[in-house]
Amino acid sequence: MDIQSWDALVGKRCQACEGGLPAYSPDEARAQLKHVHGDWELSADAKMISRKWKLKSFQQAMTLAVAVGQLAEEEQHHPDLHLTGYRFLRIDITTHAIGGLSENDFILAAKIDNLVSKNT
Repeated sequence: MDIQSWDALVGKRCQACEGGLPAYSPDEARAQLKHVHGDWELSADAKMISRKWKLKSFQQAMTLAVAVGQLAEEEQHHPDLHLTGYRFLRIDITTHAIGGLSENDFILAAKIDNLVSKNT
């Protein structure tokens, strides 16, 4: 897998994935994650990336969740959104069809960070 810059990831679109593609290896995932802005974390099994936000209010958390949902629909790549404690939002991204991480996951993470930086 080619490691790509944040700018390159933001400029791409997610591609439909029905399986059959190899998932990033743990080393590839760690290397690619270094090029994604924000505080994304790689899961212990290297099959998912996650990021957490502590927002000022429930409304801000909902606004971010809705904006991420709209972005996910545009990209046709859908993360898991977890809103807890009324203002804590965690986003988990993986490519379910391959049971691990794909380029789409890093594209979406970069676009979420871009969205957050434009709205904060």
